[in-house]
Amino acid sequence: MISVVHSTPVWLPQTHTWLYNQVRYLPADIAAHVACEYVENLDQFGLANIHALASRPAWQRFWDRRLRKLGIRRHLSFTVDTARRCGAKILHSHFGHVGWADIGAARHAKIRHVVTFYGLDVNYVPGLDPHWPARYRTMFAQVDAVLCEGPHMAAAVAALGCPAAKIHVHHLGIALDDVPFRPFPWRPGDRLRVLIAASFRQKKGIPYALEALARLQRHVPLEVTVIGDAGQDPRAADEKREILASVDRLGLEPSTTLLGYQPHARLLAEAERHHVFLAPSITADDGDTEGGAPVSLIEMAASGLVVVSTTHCDIPGIVKHRETGLLAPERDVQGLVDNLDWLIDHIDCWEPMRIAARKHVEREFNAARQGERLAELYRSLAP
Repeated sequence: MISVVHSTPVWLPQTHTWLYNQVRYLPADIAAHVACEYVENLDQFGLANIHALASRPAWQRFWDRRLRKLGIRRHLSFTVDTARRCGAKILHSHFGHVGWADIGAARHAKIRHVVTFYGLDVNYVPGLDPHWPARYRTMFAQVDAVLCEGPHMAAAVAALGCPAAKIHVHHLGIALDDVPFRPFPWRPGDRLRVLIAASFRQKKGIPYALEALARLQRHVPLEVTVIGDAGQDPRAADEKREILASVDRLGLEPSTTLLGYQPHARLLAEAERHHVFLAPSITADDGDTEGGAPVSLIEMAASGLVVVSTTHCDIPGIVKHRETGLLAPERDVQGLVDNLDWLIDHIDCWEPMRIAARKHVEREFNAARQGERLAELYRSLAP
């Protein structure tokens, strides 16, 4: 039995289903523990071994955070204590900046250290502070393995200074048993039901999606559903204002329903009543990217929606143009419209693309299979 502690600040934000699947699909010989500061959404993401600093005595919370704030140490002693109590062999930090803060925790606990990058930490975080590139290089020199969602992200992490020998491409898996393949048929004259599901961040490209749909609705009746919201991030609040203004300016309000954030089960239920998933990700003005590919895109491809997306980061590893979906260049509104028009003119291609997409996800993005692959890495590292 190999005990692994997963380090993340909060277990677990509503949009982080992909992290829940990484932990819960590990095989039985891996004892998974979570070390976090706070917990939320446990009704959706409950696990047996969640250890939260927020549940510790007030004095311990105060001193642990105070020492970190003063710069006396970057890590939480709570993480070290959790690793020792669990007899952990490996500390797995989720997000690059969390991994940098956890260097000392792995060293004090005398265990191996794995860090997974997800996107924001690859492009956006290094631009926040000129110290981050050097911090990452320090981390890369000390960690045992660095995981990335796909080859594009792997190349970006290598460019940050990570030795190639430490980089492992590890796809994020989805719970295929929870994602039934139920394509919703469409016939000419029917309303084309289009689903958009993403946090309101510039990198999601939602205004470009809305512009494309506004052009499309001139000759195709539409029903548009948007799942997502801004949260507390000021950048996201700005994007939300842009999205709401676009809906109004483009005349989409009568055909558009904004649902806000929804539980994962609601997203899957909406997938069963829509035809197309539109996800035109872009590189944001501040450098933020998907890094790899949105997990929601993988789930929607598996559910039977036809995916229309962009040639952004590792998305082409999931959406192969006119084979498992359709791709346009980033920020190319007309390219999105052309792809949607192509779908309308080629109804006979929908079923083969849907089936090919499902099979591709089953081969490469099955959470159970990816859990075993992650366990193989842990076994190779455990002393």
